[in-house]
Amino acid sequence: MQKRCFWVNDDPLYIEYHDNEWGKPVYDDETLFEFLLLESFQAGLSWITILKKRENFREAFDNFNYKKIANYNQDKYDELIVNTGIIRNKLKVKSAITNAQLFMKIQKEFGSFSKYIWSFLEGKPIVNTFDIREDVPATTLLSDKISKDLKKRGFKFVGSTIMYAFMQATGMVNDHTTDCFCYSL
Repeated sequence: MQKRCFWVNDDPLYIEYHDNEWGKPVYDDETLFEFLLLESFQAGLSWITILKKRENFREAFDNFNYKKIANYNQDKYDELIVNTGIIRNKLKVKSAITNAQLFMKIQKEFGSFSKYIWSFLEGKPIVNTFDIREDVPATTLLSDKISKDLKKRGFKFVGSTIMYAFMQATGMVNDHTTDCFCYSL
């Protein structure tokens, strides 16, 4: 049996996510937006809750198409608020629309969201060497900086903890613990 990070339980969905997505660098805007949306909905909840609803989110939010989401009207908002397949938090749904609009503003300014977000790291992932759960931070100075910049631009649900989870999910940081078989990847 392969050794995995401490947070992975025996749920096949969690194992699949850990082994094939988490901590792998993402540079395409579509996937970056997907994680930005999912992480914002995860605030205050467990990640497994979001993973289990991921396909529902995909369907409800037009395959995470930020161009469509940016143009959602009141009818679409009302539809999302009653969709039992997703997290029906009014502020989070509203923020998904606002964040999609701001995501495209960043694309115009920087050429892509990827260029913007990876510029905080000069394009290269940070590889940490954490041995145990207690070593892995919930926030860092860098997640503070990214969060502050996004908030200044008007983004919602992008606090430092959310942004650090986003950085982990998109491989901006490799936080696989040193005993995990994915660590060397």
